[in-house]
Amino acid sequence: MKLWVLRHGEAANKAPTDDQRPLTRKGEGEALTSAAHLVGQPLDAILASPYLRAQQTATLVHEALRFSAAVRTVPWLTPESDPLAVAGHLERLGLEHVLLVSHQPLVGNLVGLLQHGNLSEPEPMSTASLAELEGDWPLAGLMKLKAVRHP
Repeated sequence: MKLWVLRHGEAANKAPTDDQRPLTRKGEGEALTSAAHLVGQPLDAILASPYLRAQQTATLVHEALRFSAAVRTVPWLTPESDPLAVAGHLERLGLEHVLLVSHQPLVGNLVGLLQHGNLSEPEPMSTASLAELEGDWPLAGLMKLKAVRHP
């Protein structure tokens, strides 16, 4: 399995609620910079948080890659989601090549969990950072971190 974990691009500080914060122009550019690292990579699915900034990031990546399948919005990719539960969802999906678009602290905790097998070593992920993991299963400690790219 190959898993890419992408944090959304920079978002505006003000909105009626946190889940409604849109990307800034800089955030849009960051998302496109990260999308460039995915060109030519096989993808089975793009899964995104329902929050606006993650949806906008996923849409930019989707369009840049000319990915044929629609972005899938899943409720288990919000900032405070449990990384263990996310790993379980990924395992049940049974997909080989997946891009997740989500938020801190989830993305850092998830990458750390899959790589180290615990939540005490989260991966630092700035806006639009893209982590690439590889392994047989999306289980704690069983994936290898191949790269982290920052825009």
